[in-house]
Amino acid sequence: MNNVVHEFGTPDARDLVLLHGLTEAGTTWPDAVQRWGSHFRILAPDLRGHGHSPRFTAAQLSDPMAVLRDDVIGLLEAVCRGPAILLGHSLGGRLALIASAARPDLVDRLVLEDPVLASLDAAPASFAEQQHQFLDAFADGGVGERARAHAATNWSAAEIEAWSLSKTLVDRALIDHLSLGPLDAVALLQDSITPTLLVVPADGETARHRALVTNPLIQVAALDGVGHCVRRDGRDAFHGVVDPFLLGETGPHV
Repeated sequence: MNNVVHEFGTPDARDLVLLHGLTEAGTTWPDAVQRWGSHFRILAPDLRGHGHSPRFTAAQLSDPMAVLRDDVIGLLEAVCRGPAILLGHSLGGRLALIASAARPDLVDRLVLEDPVLASLDAAPASFAEQQHQFLDAFADGGVGERARAHAATNWSAAEIEAWSLSKTLVDRALIDHLSLGPLDAVALLQDSITPTLLVVPADGETARHRALVTNPLIQVAALDGVGHCVRRDGRDAFHGVVDPFLLGETGPHV
């Protein structure tokens, strides 16, 4: 397991693994780390192609999701001291779900923050173009983008700074070759044996899984007034549902 892994929190506590979204890094969880550090040993990898982890080879770009999934499983096997709590945002949420489905023995419970659950063989060319334009905006160090985030969001200064710094460390080849592949998310959730909490915007696409999944181990918290970055947009609401679940105070499994 060659990826860079940032470790925070309490060394002898339970393992909590945080998987970031596309174009971010393992350093983009400052508020969560501050909140959870006294309860958990927090492991936050730079996913391959992000932060200071290895870049993708040409061969790996033929199926980047399989490579990322195997990286996550390798981390859980190599670094964690038993079944870990796994929390993923966006692309990291998709990886958390498929990794836990492949190796449920490695995951104690799962939190998915607005995960990407679409089935899509290849992203449209417009997606790559938009992502490149977005990342190019940070070429000056992200001065303008940080100012925009401060003006347009209620994110904390620490979150904005970490978010901005991560953008210059993205493997652009991944953006050009991103292929999510097929995913029957409803079937995975329905068959899951892992207690799982989905935290999603109430008006978002993922909220519809609340009606499609009857597995009692799956909970969906659909929050009002938040966007894709739920924990940043609605910090108090997010932690109000996630913290008790992480600590085993709510949910079907303790």
